[in-house]
This record gives sequence, structure tokens and C-alpha cells, in this order.
Amino acid sequence: MDYAKESLKKHYEWQGKIEVVSRAEVKTREDLSLAYTPGVAQPCLEIKEDIQKSYMLTRRGNLIAVVTDGTAVLGLGDIGPEAGMPVMEGKCALFKAFADVDAVPLCIRSKDVDEIVKTVSLLAGSFGGINLEDIAAPRCFEIEKKLKECCDIPVFHDDQHGTAIVVAAAVMNAVRVVKKELKDCTVVVNGAGAAGIAIARQILGLGVRDLLLVDRPGIVAKGETWLNPVQHDMAEITNKTGRKGTLSDAMKDSDIFVGVSAPGCVKPEMIPLMAKNPILFPMANPTPEIMPDEALAAGAAVVGTGRSDFPNQINNVLAFPGIFRGALDVLASDINEEMKIAATKAIADYIPEKELRSDYIIPDALDRGVAAAVASAVAKAAVETGVARKQ
Repeated sequence: MDYAKESLKKHYEWQGKIEVVSRAEVKTREDLSLAYTPGVAQPCLEIKEDIQKSYMLTRRGNLIAVVTDGTAVLGLGDIGPEAGMPVMEGKCALFKAFADVDAVPLCIRSKDVDEIVKTVSLLAGSFGGINLEDIAAPRCFEIEKKLKECCDIPVFHDDQHGTAIVVAAAVMNAVRVVKKELKDCTVVVNGAGAAGIAIARQILGLGVRDLLLVDRPGIVAKGETWLNPVQHDMAEITNKTGRKGTLSDAMKDSDIFVGVSAPGCVKPEMIPLMAKNPILFPMANPTPEIMPDEALAAGAAVVGTGRSDFPNQINNVLAFPGIFRGALDVLASDINEEMKIAATKAIADYIPEKELRSDYIIPDALDRGVAAAVASAVAKAAVETGVARKQ
């Protein structure tokens, strides 16, 4: 199928992938009086006395905003907020399909951090959570940080944390397949942008002690003049031995490679340089850092990509619907690190250990049961860490 051609045809046909459906019937005068005036005044007064009741007396408790400025849309780059709308609508459709979470796209006509933060924070009272999407780095880091500081609802940048959670789950199961201990593995993450940095942090949170972060100029290391502020912070918690050099240098004796970078940057001759039974996750889309068949032929033991036409597809849809479902179910005020780790472990443990194999280390992206498992784990972690406002 020519997906571009057929998708365009369907988008003209759909004229939008989401719509508003009323939960209240308005067929009679009595219906009108209950759903609207005069009856609606009473829930308004209840919320005036206790704002938390807005979660119970309106749809706020099941509603999130999918927010973008259109600067990093898929692999298309800075195409503008309106052009990013089809992706945001698609995200909203996935939220509903996989976790029955209602979502609304908010495509903001600004690239100014403070304007975006102000806009979203002023609208936060209408939503139970904020999903940031397709915002370019390093601005995305600052936007998320500032919104977390000023909002009393969960703020989650899926390009960072959703990707990191699913990758970390794949890593957990891949090392089980090759009979290694995660704490003993050396991990290379190629691409020190939003996704790469979040992946590095998530994997470190699982107990990995030796991790190298690599960007175009080379290995992230203390003292390098090309580091941006976020990369500078990462240099403090990665590369403990102070290694310098290229991606090829970083790959030597490493156990795991994770790529969120550029097509074809991993050559087959790099794989024999890695440790025994190497694990590779080349996830550049649509063309990965190395094609799976090339990686396997060069000696890789486990390979996963972001593509649906190869085994072990690492897809964010395994994470974000369940994460928000769990957060909304307990009216969480935040999605914290413990909740992210809980999501990672829930995805990994969804596959019984006896069923794990080199071409099956991550659940199928269309498995509806994953969201429920993730939601349960995330809600439990929210309660245990004190960010839940409902038990």
C-alpha cells in the first residue's frame, strides 16, 4: 500500500480524526434544564466551593490536552502548528482507542517558551493532564520544566519519556534473552537530543552503571566545549571513565546500542567490536541507523526498531495511553520518575519470561491489554509516592 497516498485520501474523507460526542441527551425541556440552565448552576456552585469536584462534575477527570508548537513534527521538522494538527489528532485518536482517554489538540502559534508556558498554564483548569508533543529541543526541556513547576496536573513530554519508557522495557527483556545482568552492561545511546537524553536517564534509573551518550561531534564527556546545557548535565552522570572519540569508539566492548539519530550511521563492521551477543535498537525513522537484517548478519543477538514491518517494534503507543489512564484514575498531580519506572516494568513484564525470544522482547503495539497493565502500575506508583489525590 502507498500509505502516503491512501492516508491523504482518508484524511480528505475523514475531515478530522476526532469529534465531540455528547454524553448528555438533550431531547426534552427537562433534559435541557438538567444539562444546562437552570440546573447546571448547582454543579457550578459545588466546584466553586471545592475545585477538586471539577474532576467529578465535568469531563476534566478524563480529558487531556495534546500540545505542540509544530517545530519538530515526526521527521518533518518545523512545519508549523496547523501542519502539525493531523499528528495531534492522531495522538488523540490513539488515547481514546487504547485507554478511553479523551484528548484535545492544542496547536500553539508561538515558539516562545514563556508564551507557550503561559498559554498552557492558563488553560490547565480545563484538563486532567498535559501531553507535550513534537516540540523541538532544547526548548522542549524548558517548557516541560516550567509547566511542571506551575501546573497542578501531570505534564508529560511523550517524545522524551514515552520513547524512553518503551526503550527501557525492550532493554530489560533483551538482556534477559541474552542472559546478561543490566547492571553489568555498557550502553551506548546515539543522539543526544530530547529522546536520547530521556532514554539515557530512564536506563540509568534501571540500574545501568556504564552509559555513553553520543552526538554528532562525538562522545558526551566533561569539558567538551560543544555541549549544550542539558548535555553538560548529562556529562556529570554518564561516561564515568571519561572516554572520548567517535560513535565507533563508543561501540567498542559495549553490550547495547540505542539509536535515535540518523540513517546508516552504524556500519556492519562496528558490530563485531561490541561485546558478545550485542543488542541493537536502531530507531531512526523511517530508515534506521542500520537495517535489522544487516545487524543480524553482522552478529547482533537482538534487534529492535521503530518500524512496524520488522519484529520488536518499539512504539510509544505501548506507554502513553496507559500512563495517562493511570494518572487520571487517581487524579495524580504529577507523572514522576517512580511512575515512569513502574510503566517500564509493566511493559517488560507483560510478556512472561518463558515466552521471551530474540524476535519477541516487546508486546505488540496493537495489544490493548498493555495499556491496562501500565495504568494499574502507574496508579499504584502514584499512590505510593504521594502524588495521587484519589485512592
